[in-house]
Amino acid sequence: MSEDIIYADATTLARRIRERELSPVEVTQAHLERIEAVNPKLNALIAFPDGVMERARQAEDAIMRGETWGPLHGVPFTVKDCVDTAGVVTTRGSRLFENHIPDSDATVVKRLKDAGGIFIAKSNMPEFALWWETDNLVYGRTENPWMIGRTPGGSSGGEAAAVASGMSPLGIGSDVGGSIREPANYCGIVGLKATHGRIPLTGHWPETLLRFMHVGPIVRSVGDAALALSLMAGPDGLDHYALPVPLPGLPPALSLPDGGLRVAWCAQGPFAPVHREVQDTVAAAAITLAELGCDVEQVDLAGWQDWPGQQISARIFAAEGSRYLDPIIEGRRDLLAPSMQRRLNIPLPEYGEYLEAMEQVELLRASLAALFTRFDVLLLPTGPVVAHPHDARRHEIARAPDMVDTAPPRHALTCTVPFDLTGSPALSVPFGIGEWGLPIGVQLVGRHFEETAVLQAGAALEQLYAPNRRRPPL
Repeated sequence: MSEDIIYADATTLARRIRERELSPVEVTQAHLERIEAVNPKLNALIAFPDGVMERARQAEDAIMRGETWGPLHGVPFTVKDCVDTAGVVTTRGSRLFENHIPDSDATVVKRLKDAGGIFIAKSNMPEFALWWETDNLVYGRTENPWMIGRTPGGSSGGEAAAVASGMSPLGIGSDVGGSIREPANYCGIVGLKATHGRIPLTGHWPETLLRFMHVGPIVRSVGDAALALSLMAGPDGLDHYALPVPLPGLPPALSLPDGGLRVAWCAQGPFAPVHREVQDTVAAAAITLAELGCDVEQVDLAGWQDWPGQQISARIFAAEGSRYLDPIIEGRRDLLAPSMQRRLNIPLPEYGEYLEAMEQVELLRASLAALFTRFDVLLLPTGPVVAHPHDARRHEIARAPDMVDTAPPRHALTCTVPFDLTGSPALSVPFGIGEWGLPIGVQLVGRHFEETAVLQAGAALEQLYAPNRRRPPL
């Protein structure tokens, strides 16, 4: 296999296929060989469709006839195991569904296929996509390609590990608490959660908490995130949350607009404690954007402590998730993974607590909307720590050379959860490497349906960071 194939982004592969520098067969075969070599170490990909090479040969024949199926012609892609794939097992990470085979593709899968993409594998996830690590009783645990023994995050950890390790150039993930952005952060790649309602959820499971749920791309470059967004976006007539809001045109090379962007940044604030390495990385990203001509200002988000995203989501998700899942698991609870057992043992909120959480969501949304009257983009950590050891009971977080805090495992989502609650577009892009040799990402958040600014800022950071970007040591 060739490293210039397996580590190329989807946009580059698609261009080289169109220009006949590479063939779809060559590209697909290289990724399948990489899967054979690396997946036994990582356990990121867990189910494989039939006829992959035949589809690649058809794509090659089409190119030779001068035909192009679409922007992803001949490019492989992978799909998280809670997203429906016709004729291919979709277990949702659970023994309750280990023989479940959908009859049809999720809307996002169909759209990537229609764009010429070649579906090559399903990726691992925690049970029901409701945990921050990737492990289940059907397929087992997924490893981080940067360091065995560390988590790739969750719930789209299989996708992130596959893309980061060269097994897939483009993956479909989902995000209700950070499940696209956290794995992208931990694995040193790019993850985009578009505005809620931008991309249809049709064919994603579980069908609960839909007003907070997002489906989106996990990729190798910000350009790929933009390309995937353009292909996935738009209503399908089935998802009642998907809105007919036109996707704005993206500028060439995602360059910053004349005069730059107005960027607010916060390295810790209501997300504390945040590891000093992560804080330093966010500060470095702020300096970089300022040097590129953006109007950058550090902001105090201390008021958000009155609307703690972790507490809000814990109450709402527990109440609504339990109501949805109880009939599904009734009489079969012994088949559930330990993580799901622990989640179901969390006491349900009182009615007043649930209503309070709903009110706090609205206050958080209003506060963020007010912030965006002054700024175009909010820059902050994707997560408070780098990829942590599996099953960590506490996170040790150095705030200064001689100051160490600890935090519970769910604290890993403290920087991402708020923007699922608000439905804001949010992008994680790698911008540093920590002392353990593990990647550090920064998060860029924007106004509703203004993904362009987020992608522009992300592309600017990516371009500056690219010369120093490393690959996992596999």
